[in-house]
Amino acid sequence: MKTKKPPPLSVALISAPWPLYHRPSIQIGSLKAYLKARFPDIAVNAHHAYLQIAEAVGYPVYQALSERTWLAESVYSGLLFPEKKMEAKDLFQRQARGKPGLKGIDFARLVATVEKETEKILSHISLERMQLVGISVCLCQISASLYFIRQIKRRVPGIRIVLGGSTFSGLSGEALFRFFPEIDDLAHGEGERPLTSIVESLIRKREGKESISSIQGVTRRDDLQRNAPPAFDQVSALKDLPPPDYEEYFSLLNTFSPGKRFFPTLPLEMSRGCWWRRQARTVKDGGRGCAFCNLNLQWRGYRCKDPEQCAKEVARVTQKHRILSVAFTDNILPIAASGALFDAVASHGKDYRLFCEIRAGTPKALLEKMHRAGVREVQVGIEALSTPLLKRLNKGTTALENLEIMKHCEAQGIKNNSNLILSFPGSTKADVEETLRLLNFAAPLRPLRPVTFWLGRGSPVFKNPLSFGISGVKNHPGYRRLFPRHMADEIPFMIQTYQGRRAEQKKLWRPVQIQIRQWEKEYARLHEGPTHTPILGYSDGGTFLIIRQRRSEGPSLNHRLEGLSRKIYLFCDTIRSVEDILFHFNGLSKERVLTFLKTMVKKRLMANEGAFYLSLAVRI
Repeated sequence: MKTKKPPPLSVALISAPWPLYHRPSIQIGSLKAYLKARFPDIAVNAHHAYLQIAEAVGYPVYQALSERTWLAESVYSGLLFPEKKMEAKDLFQRQARGKPGLKGIDFARLVATVEKETEKILSHISLERMQLVGISVCLCQISASLYFIRQIKRRVPGIRIVLGGSTFSGLSGEALFRFFPEIDDLAHGEGERPLTSIVESLIRKREGKESISSIQGVTRRDDLQRNAPPAFDQVSALKDLPPPDYEEYFSLLNTFSPGKRFFPTLPLEMSRGCWWRRQARTVKDGGRGCAFCNLNLQWRGYRCKDPEQCAKEVARVTQKHRILSVAFTDNILPIAASGALFDAVASHGKDYRLFCEIRAGTPKALLEKMHRAGVREVQVGIEALSTPLLKRLNKGTTALENLEIMKHCEAQGIKNNSNLILSFPGSTKADVEETLRLLNFAAPLRPLRPVTFWLGRGSPVFKNPLSFGISGVKNHPGYRRLFPRHMADEIPFMIQTYQGRRAEQKKLWRPVQIQIRQWEKEYARLHEGPTHTPILGYSDGGTFLIIRQRRSEGPSLNHRLEGLSRKIYLFCDTIRSVEDILFHFNGLSKERVLTFLKTMVKKRLMANEGAFYLSLAVRI
């Protein structure tokens, strides 16, 4: 009698709330595509569970929840730990206070809706047919993912569950395994190769072959070396990755009522890791890259796709789903390869709407290419408007360079959604004074978003706090409101707290917060109405230049520059030193040039940092 062949292996990949609802999960989309390319016969289903929750609670409510960690984590905390429900409710209400999207929200009703919808999601996955469930956990997904895991194991105790994602990447799984016996494996780093090895192990077991004793990149529950996480096992070349598979996301979206359907943004990637972290000088604490950053814990090194391959993926995925909006998820796009990428994308002749994250050192010519290709929104790694502070942050840029790229984005009509970090440990009065000075020159440009510094596990500041003047580093107390105390103290969570003149820093940076609020109001007021002319713009008459300086109160100020004044102003469209100007305009006296430059700075038509100058007006 022939032995009956077992049915094909079935794998479920789940992304729990609270990622951006209007984007498919690139994590599970990429994992599905990779697994299917290597195991065509197995069934792999990607479940964008967060989209279903967003539809149930309403998109505005979901959006508001997903923007704040403690709001998002509190919802599932009450389900995961019923004894913490009242503390979670209190944390939720304090965090939701004054947030427009959450006005009048009843926490108990919200939790009940989420619980009911989660039950519906799990009942439709056909867990009893699955042999493996993979769950990707990033920031804001911890309590939700753990709740999904517990509910899955309650339904199907024998199913194998592997936890992955950036939140616990590279950390010992000892505490997680101890507090959550439902977890079988913890994948470190990117998941393609580790998950492939787990699937191979399951296939061997089903075929009666010798099982694999250890898997690189994975800590297993029965692994005795729990305190020594295995080395990462990542794809050596990104050219080997197929485009992400988003079929289930669009299938789910199409089941919604017409009023709840929308055109999502498609996430794609050109690179993994951070090229600045790879090449940046070593900071004083022994780490590399930006001092505050912990966004690259799941990568080892830096890898980049060929620009042509990436451009073809843009064309293929947008054509397949009939969508023109794409977000590059790279922590930072590579400057060297971006020119070729955006030239190729522009050659498609399509009206793309693209988003990407870039460095402040991105050249003006590259920004112009990006705009021609369809980049309409960026996040620039600005972080500060004080060069000494930028040096401590290890950004490798100056405050004037930050103003320069803000100006060039304004000129191209590219929406610049960038942050200004407040209260970084060790900030000085001089840092704040320089920030306030340059904010006056930034007034015609899109406002930066103030973000109070938070300490992330794995960042250079975390690794050597004494070098940054802080101590007493431990898990943020917010976790004690959401998890039993022993878990809140022992599980290595992402958000940390510390001691080190925090109240003093908050007071020191308060004038910056006040000035930014005023900046936001003025910018919005001056952009009301059907026309959106620059706040500070110029028109070129060939031999003269007219600069229009719009004001919210009072008439606009008009300035005319003629002859050499016009030429010098246009020459300083990018940052120039006094020496650059004197060399370019041979024969001018230094005194005459400095008099002109100081006049332009006094009128806030130009900004300077020492002997370096930048014209601020953009062409109308």
